[in-house]
Amino acid sequence: MLKKLFVLTICYLCLLAAPTAQKDGELTFQQDVALVHTSKQAIPDGSVSDITIVDGKPVISLSGKLMQYNGSSWENYSGSLEIPKGKTFTPPATGGALLSQIEYQGALYLGCENGLYKTDSKGKKFEALYPADENYSWSPRDVSTLVVDTRGRLWVGTKEGLARFDGSAWKLFTGNEGLPYNNFTCAAAGPNGEVWFGTQKGAIRVEDDYFYYRATRRWLPNDYVNDIAIDEEGTAWIATGNGVSQISSLEMTYEEKADHFISQVEERHNRMGFVCQSDLPVEFDVSSSRTDISDNDGLYTSWYGAAMAYKYAATGDPKARELAVRSFYACKWLVDITHESGFPARVIIPVDWRDPVNEQYSPEYNLAKQKRDPFWKDIHPRFPLSKDGKYRWKCDTSSDELSGHYFFYAIFYDLVAETEQEKADARQVVADITDHLIRHGFKLVDHDGKPTRWANFNPEYFNSVWGWEQRGLNSLVMLSFLNVASHMTGDAKYDEVAQMLRDEHDYHINSMHAKEFYPPENAVPWDNNIGLMSLYGLMNYEKNPELLIMYRNALENAWLHISKQKNAFWDGMYGALANSFSDRIKNGYFDRKDLFPENPLFANAALKKFEKSTLDNRYMVETLQRTPMDLIGYSMDNTHRLDVQQDPTPAQDEGMGWRVTDQYALPVDERGHVRLDRDAFAIKYTEVHGGHSENEGTFYLLPYYLARYHNLIEY
Repeated sequence: MLKKLFVLTICYLCLLAAPTAQKDGELTFQQDVALVHTSKQAIPDGSVSDITIVDGKPVISLSGKLMQYNGSSWENYSGSLEIPKGKTFTPPATGGALLSQIEYQGALYLGCENGLYKTDSKGKKFEALYPADENYSWSPRDVSTLVVDTRGRLWVGTKEGLARFDGSAWKLFTGNEGLPYNNFTCAAAGPNGEVWFGTQKGAIRVEDDYFYYRATRRWLPNDYVNDIAIDEEGTAWIATGNGVSQISSLEMTYEEKADHFISQVEERHNRMGFVCQSDLPVEFDVSSSRTDISDNDGLYTSWYGAAMAYKYAATGDPKARELAVRSFYACKWLVDITHESGFPARVIIPVDWRDPVNEQYSPEYNLAKQKRDPFWKDIHPRFPLSKDGKYRWKCDTSSDELSGHYFFYAIFYDLVAETEQEKADARQVVADITDHLIRHGFKLVDHDGKPTRWANFNPEYFNSVWGWEQRGLNSLVMLSFLNVASHMTGDAKYDEVAQMLRDEHDYHINSMHAKEFYPPENAVPWDNNIGLMSLYGLMNYEKNPELLIMYRNALENAWLHISKQKNAFWDGMYGALANSFSDRIKNGYFDRKDLFPENPLFANAALKKFEKSTLDNRYMVETLQRTPMDLIGYSMDNTHRLDVQQDPTPAQDEGMGWRVTDQYALPVDERGHVRLDRDAFAIKYTEVHGGHSENEGTFYLLPYYLARYHNLIEY
């Protein structure tokens, strides 16, 4: 049976089997890890009705058959699963059916269809209980769960919500207090005061008034929870409508988590030095993993390279430098292979790639797609042959890739490039791309002699009906490219071109409103990546204090719309740039009397406003710590949750929403995606290819090492 266990399960079993050794002074946190036990692990298909712990091992009942887990597989169990219930009394007639019962502080509590009752040891006198606190007063119905935690508190699951009684006072929880769901089916107490509740749609762990929601295939084989048992180490064994889930909280450091994801990237997401997604021909099975291609190999490789550059700068790890250098030359290869100097390809694949890529994008396909998407480009071949005939490269490159390239090249140049060859190569590739854009009127021009769909930074385009809504973002992007090129090459011509774009076409003014947020179809989340990566180069290398103040306004405008997304990368980018600006204020960089002479009050007002960063790093910390170890794509539907309210903004897509309790997005391990280029407020979401794809660990590595390098978190 062990041969059938997929690789991810084996990895997690190793984590579960051995406690992590911690280094002195390293910050640790609890990392939830789930193992799903289904027919692949020899549990017959079907609903697991009961589960309990016998001699430290879980025993389940499934269709009248008992099985016990021996640490590696499930086998037949010959013992009994009967659990002593203690005294049982018939509730009052008004109570309806008895749903649950428990002894607490010398009395018996009965949960019924129509109420909660307390009786003495003789069961002759029943007292109806009406839980109430400063917010609510309940006459409870469907009291389906009762459990006492290790701190001596009684928990009551009802139709109205969840109630906790400490022997003298009640505390009531609804969606307003963060309770995700309330159709309770069972409950179990853990060894450290935590309590688990099963529901008809997932499981909930409660710790110190905080709720962790565990649902969908990321956490459970089936969302209907029949029973829960907690072992002495605190691992929750959850019996569901089809299989068992084993959820453990492991003590871990950021660096240990990073090591896990670096190994994951190197083993399953490295294709010829490019970092990419992998597809899973066998659903949820990473042992079937094979590297895939996407439109964004250059971007994702740039992110991985930037993560390793930050790691090298922060730790001096030679392996990190090696991976950063490899990533740089992979990205440079995308530029060197194409039809014209300075044009970066999206993807490079061997000529014998398994899929017929050009046939997929035939002229007939392109024309049919244009009926649905009038801006789709009809270009053929979409994967031209390299000059040596060994590779194909994908064209129609967009501003996503370009922004990723420039973001990484500058970081690589500043933090990693040590040999003269590395520095010269970095300068050359940036000059090649920038010169291509200038040569073609600030457009990325494809092998058909026409601009690519999304990489058009031309002023005439911005003033057209087609390009006006890209004016702000793409103006900022183009100015950023020129700042990066000026910084890396030292060539003054790039400063002169930037000056022309500002003087003649107001690119700096456009940049102050770089992101469209309405209508909703314009508020695509990957534009936040483009804008922030470009602001990183634009602000870090800007020499003019007036322009820097303007770009700081642009940063804040973008931040106001994304600050509650709980995206650790966006948080880190904002924090790094905002802190750098604050440092310049402290160091007297703006202590001049000639700033904005037409309105001298503007500079003082802006500097006062931006004196301190508004980053609250708690949410960056939360996202880094709670990024799942399992990065398989899953479907998530949170529309039933009590703590989520639909967004009333007109024209929103189905599934858009926000947290009622604090207006922030749901935690990353409770969302349908873990990527850094998705909308965290999408409460109904299916990752591309679902369980047939695995994301790369870059989505943890980049924000972690960015935050570490810029001293944004404790580690």
